[in-house]
Amino acid sequence: MRVLLFTGKGGVGKSTLAAGTAALAAAAGERTLVLSTDAAHSLGDAFGITGPLREPTEVAERLWVQQVDAQLRFEQSWAAIQRYLLSVLDATGVDPVAAEELTVVPGAEEVLALLELRLHAASGRWDVVVVDCAPTAETLRLLALPEALGWYMQRVLPVERRVVKALRPVLTRAAGVPMPGDSVFDAVERLHAELAEVRTLLTGPGSTVRLVLTPEAVVLAEARRSYTTLSLFGYRVDGVVANRLFPAGGADDWRAGWVVAQDEVLEQVAESFAGLPVWRSEYRPAEPVGVRALTTLAEEAYGGADPLAVPDGDGPLRLTRDPRGAVLHLALPGVTRAEVDLARHGDDLVVTVGSYRRLLTVPAGLARHRVAGARVQDGELQVRFVDASEGTSEGVGG
Repeated sequence: MRVLLFTGKGGVGKSTLAAGTAALAAAAGERTLVLSTDAAHSLGDAFGITGPLREPTEVAERLWVQQVDAQLRFEQSWAAIQRYLLSVLDATGVDPVAAEELTVVPGAEEVLALLELRLHAASGRWDVVVVDCAPTAETLRLLALPEALGWYMQRVLPVERRVVKALRPVLTRAAGVPMPGDSVFDAVERLHAELAEVRTLLTGPGSTVRLVLTPEAVVLAEARRSYTTLSLFGYRVDGVVANRLFPAGGADDWRAGWVVAQDEVLEQVAESFAGLPVWRSEYRPAEPVGVRALTTLAEEAYGGADPLAVPDGDGPLRLTRDPRGAVLHLALPGVTRAEVDLARHGDDLVVTVGSYRRLLTVPAGLARHRVAGARVQDGELQVRFVDASEGTSEGVGG
């Protein structure tokens, strides 16, 4: 199954491009679902549909649309955890209405909406699933969560569960609030397992992320950061769509000025995303609404290229071996050595780029090796491991 995630800064037209790509895939004979996990759904508007789209709704031959009911998914997956948190707040005297608000984790609904993708992948109904994600900041947070939760589940939760189970009566009396029962731990473990399946799907060979931008300096800067951060967390970006371009030729002075300004930014786009296709979508005489208009938009944007093609090569993370040991390669496009912080903590490598941090578990075969050096070269972090019995560290190169 082919999975395509569309994201970009709010207002750049990612929903329209996601809908158009899905319509084009369906026209090519693929059973296609376009799914919105953005809390501010606009897929229905793009297809000219009013009313709820909580379940896959067929809008054309081989084309279905769904806007995930995040509240429903939240209630299904978070209910047991929320009930426990409400009991704790009730024991401490918090007003019930306020407690209800406090137990809703910001962004949790959007994260849990991704679980719908897991169900669709397991159903076997679709050849292609196109996901209209939330704007980039929210998307980056939710895509980072499954791995972060996995670290907690492997290292913290088992110990916490054993301690609480053994000392629950004592802890309850001492703290004056109820301790979590097995149902709470089971709910957390179930949520983790489901999110881990989503991550495996989205980092697999058939899944990629596509960035949508408009040719503006601020938008480009965010897209560059998104490319780096998506790579940091192991997600493969397969291309960029530059949207809302002014067509060249036959323009008045005002529009001609915009064409020149956009061309300057587009040159920077080509440099920033070297090696990736950059598709172009021009302003249209009218807003593209409906299957036919969306299909035409996508046909012109991709210019005959296959919008579902899977890029060659490995993902952002790979391991190579040589007689000296092994090198862990992590793609970090556009990053310099000064922007990367690297540390080892037990079996984890802690990689920090800007405000984002990833805990990378060292492969089992390297657990007894030490880090002999690291460098950032050609947009890639390279960490060398050697047998612990070898000599001193090489240090960190620039």
